[in-house]
Amino acid sequence: MNLILFDNQYRGGMLPLCFTRPQAAIRIGILTIKEKWELWLNGKGSYLSTDLLNTKFELNLTDDNIYISASVLPNEALVDQVKNLDKGEALFQKGELLAARGSADLKTVIESGDYSPVAVIEYEGEYTLIDKIFKLIPHNQEEIKRDFKCLTAGRRSQAIDETVTVVGANKNPEIAEQIFIEEGAQVEYCYLNPQDGPIYIGKNAKILEGAMLRGPIALCESAQISMGAKILQGATIGPWSKVGGEVSNSVITGYSNKVHDGYLGDSVLGEWCNLGADTNTSNLKNDFAMVKLWDYSTERFGRTNLQFCGLVMGDYSRCAINTSFNSGTVVGVGSNIFGSGFPRNFVPSFVIGGPQGYKVNHLKAVEKTGRMAMARRNVEMKEEDVKVLEDVFDFTQKYRTSLR
Repeated sequence: MNLILFDNQYRGGMLPLCFTRPQAAIRIGILTIKEKWELWLNGKGSYLSTDLLNTKFELNLTDDNIYISASVLPNEALVDQVKNLDKGEALFQKGELLAARGSADLKTVIESGDYSPVAVIEYEGEYTLIDKIFKLIPHNQEEIKRDFKCLTAGRRSQAIDETVTVVGANKNPEIAEQIFIEEGAQVEYCYLNPQDGPIYIGKNAKILEGAMLRGPIALCESAQISMGAKILQGATIGPWSKVGGEVSNSVITGYSNKVHDGYLGDSVLGEWCNLGADTNTSNLKNDFAMVKLWDYSTERFGRTNLQFCGLVMGDYSRCAINTSFNSGTVVGVGSNIFGSGFPRNFVPSFVIGGPQGYKVNHLKAVEKTGRMAMARRNVEMKEEDVKVLEDVFDFTQKYRTSLR
């Protein structure tokens, strides 16, 4: 099947991550949303996003395509109905387009929002809608379990090294089946506890000695866990990321560093981020109140209905050693934070500074730092990456007008 994952009206609620990627390129669980649908439907997917993002992220149209909302996560019932769609049919629930099947011309129908040319089928089952960035946090543990089941079905894990302590195996030897180690991963002299959920260790990943992991956890391809780290339930460590200290119920998209001690909880990081040594996030307010979070779609702070919510940080942003973030902090793209005290709860894109004041972090400076960070992972910053950054810089200028 040729799959097209299309951005929709919820894209604004997924900023700052969607400044630099389509909605379906967001990671939740082990996989990105596009990768989930590819696995469930045994197809090849591409993105229908903004014109600029589609210069970087492929759009591949054929005569017969399955169009899928990038805000919707697959489950067995929903996938069954998507598989049964005929050309010219579309799956809705209460006016929400979930999926449709058709030729390349259907792209225009979806972009216009006029669905009169398609036959409407009402879906009456349940599904998970990711329409706000903070919704990655409460759904991540369940998605790790779901992805683990799909990825490991009918496959055999690499053997667990004899130096690894599998917590709970003395009572239940079958508990080790909840650990899956891909080819090339190095896992020695550490503690793995899959009693509360599975532990997935990706290809060529590395867990250094003394680390303690309690599932459900996703450690993606070529990611690394530092010595003595404490990685707790719901942590997703994206590809090529390096993580130490304490991490719980957080999504690190990929290519980011939190190598040293410090706490990251109920948070979401983009790519090419760097948290300095002893950076800490608060994920719970002192009065236990529900956390409010900056929402780009409304341009104000909105309710999350979450008691636990830490930091959301866009691509190419970083902070210095000993930085402390309050619960419910949003940092945009390409910002550099330092200084004593708590940064404000909304830090715009392309600023440098901290509680003592901010100034513009100019595009060329962010580009230069990004190139150096990418080179350390043998990745080249391409012209499309620069154009995306330029677009984000221009779009977010209005948020920098009140810098002090």
